[in-house]
Amino acid sequence: MDFTDINERGLVLVGCGRMGGAMLTGWLAKGIAPAAVTVIDPNAKPDWADKGVRLNQTPPDNPAVLVLAVKPQMMGSVLDELSAGGDTLVLSVAAGVTLAAYDSAFPAGKIIRAMPNTPAAIGRGITAIIGNSAAGPEALDLAEGLLSVVGEVVRLEAESQMDAVTALSGSGPAYVFHMIEAMTQAGMEQGLPEELALQLARATVAGAGALAMSDDTPPSALREAVTSPGGTTAAGLAKLMDQDDGLPPLMARTIKAAADRSRELGA
Repeated sequence: MDFTDINERGLVLVGCGRMGGAMLTGWLAKGIAPAAVTVIDPNAKPDWADKGVRLNQTPPDNPAVLVLAVKPQMMGSVLDELSAGGDTLVLSVAAGVTLAAYDSAFPAGKIIRAMPNTPAAIGRGITAIIGNSAAGPEALDLAEGLLSVVGEVVRLEAESQMDAVTALSGSGPAYVFHMIEAMTQAGMEQGLPEELALQLARATVAGAGALAMSDDTPPSALREAVTSPGGTTAAGLAKLMDQDDGLPPLMARTIKAAADRSRELGA
């Protein structure tokens, strides 16, 4: 991707925690000049300055991109201190803050709201984006290019879909981590030592996920390939796939609860 405009006009990153740091690492590796980046974060690691990044210095007046990577509860105070011209792309990775809130802070600005998830910290995330009316194809392409350094990027058709994205992929890693916890505990109850049960659960979830991502085979087909009629997997799946108290209704309730909470926070 061509980062000439960013290298000439600059990129401002507000918030350089785990997510901001992961993005910044990817940007520098992809060709954004360290001197073109201004990081605003009093708690940022000082070694960013050693890499040539402008750390907590006065940002340029009209940067090519302004990236907001602070926690949602901090966004109000941050927006009061920032300004961006119509030529600046404002890209937010803060959960729950709506495009309308950014439109008020940056009138007529090109604004894109993004929802990444925590695997982005190791370059294995997936991020959904949606732009306001001023953010045309060029702005969306730039945002996708910037976010692709931490994983896949998908585009939404409407901002209303963001609540479901937040519930599914945004919160989803926590559900998977809890499944690893539950599998570990179940293994221990069947006589395995804790360390071995955890090792088996971690590797199984990671390996199954990698296999599911390896091609376009539907997950149902992958499940069926593991399941012999009358075998051990079939016995386990009879419990897990129960339509009354198995995983499908539980996951539906889980995703709905998270999506409902996302709507409440964004209201």
